[in-house]
Amino acid sequence: MRHFGHLADDVRGRLFLEQPRPFSPESDAAVLATALGGTLYSPATRPALAADIRKQAARGVVSMVLCLEDAIADHEVDAGERNLVEQFADLVNDFTDCAHVHPLLFIRVRAASQIVDLTRRLGPAAALLTGFVLPKFTGRSGRAYLDALAEAETVGGRRLFAMPVLESPELAHLETRREQLFGIARLLAEHRDRVLAVRLGVTDLCSAYGLRRSPDLTAYDVALVAGVIGDVVNVLGRADGTGFTVTGPVWEYFPVQERMFKPQLRRTPFAEASGFAEASGAARTSGEEVRRRIIEHDLDGLIREIELDRANGLLGKTCIHPSHVPAVHALSVVTHEEYCDARDILRQEQDGGGVLRSAYTNKMNEARPHRAWAERVLLRAEVFGVAREDVSFAELLSACLCGA
Repeated sequence: MRHFGHLADDVRGRLFLEQPRPFSPESDAAVLATALGGTLYSPATRPALAADIRKQAARGVVSMVLCLEDAIADHEVDAGERNLVEQFADLVNDFTDCAHVHPLLFIRVRAASQIVDLTRRLGPAAALLTGFVLPKFTGRSGRAYLDALAEAETVGGRRLFAMPVLESPELAHLETRREQLFGIARLLAEHRDRVLAVRLGVTDLCSAYGLRRSPDLTAYDVALVAGVIGDVVNVLGRADGTGFTVTGPVWEYFPVQERMFKPQLRRTPFAEASGFAEASGAARTSGEEVRRRIIEHDLDGLIREIELDRANGLLGKTCIHPSHVPAVHALSVVTHEEYCDARDILRQEQDGGGVLRSAYTNKMNEARPHRAWAERVLLRAEVFGVAREDVSFAELLSACLCGA
């Protein structure tokens, strides 16, 4: 699989200076963690789950979580487990059909005991699993989950990854947050090879205080949430080899509703994207039409939050609606400017460090302080590609919407 693989070759050729590279569930963990992108959640009880997975893969989704926890009612758990076993048995038949490429698939469990039990019940279809999502993860509860994952690897005979979700009240509460974070860090360090990414459960964190942000506000506008995110990145997102990929929080809004504030998207980039749409044979989705869709579905708030995620050290995002995924992926593509800066920084660092003016002559690139940033940019470039110099986010998103 690879990002933007659902687009026609000629469209990708016009968009990318460096094409996204293929990857697979067997790829290096650092590549897979970067490649998660917009991870789409789906209730495990959906009757046509296998068909949904195929459809979303064809639209560019590369990672999905099939949820047995908060997405379904308590009385639906047994039915959800049975449905997963049946739907995976359907999906495993796709191994004989090269036309089907599945996303990276994860199961979000409620209890550690489900991990080994489901791996056994899935049988050969467990080969479709990339790993498990571990909810309400704390330094105390997490050990049982990770021990169960190690046992499931033995049962299934293959590598399985963990994605712990940090969402407990102990993390929200100031008096227990420090202890929780350092306890989690110690536990995850013991299982480093099994931890693909750390996810943030912002909805649950807000619930501890009866909060809910509106679609006109990002997670970073809620002071309590912003503080937790900063502390999580501080302890678990370090670039010194001890950190992990930390993914962005869920954006909960997708229906049309009356807006309190004006849209945050300027018209100019989308007017420019209309020219690209026409050149690529996609005039049916003009730049202005893309802008209208974004505003109607409250995606301008999502776009701003993704930008803030990146600025605060987060990569990828939890998605509850397919319309969110193209925005996450389009904003994950490395710009031509970022690419030039990253290459120059690493080249200068190899030459002994120092400071140089950027190729775009608009900033200072300091080799040693910017090295970790540059390495992350080039890894993202490998997975999501590098846009051509004259290709904007609006053009990337327009192509994604047309290709979906």
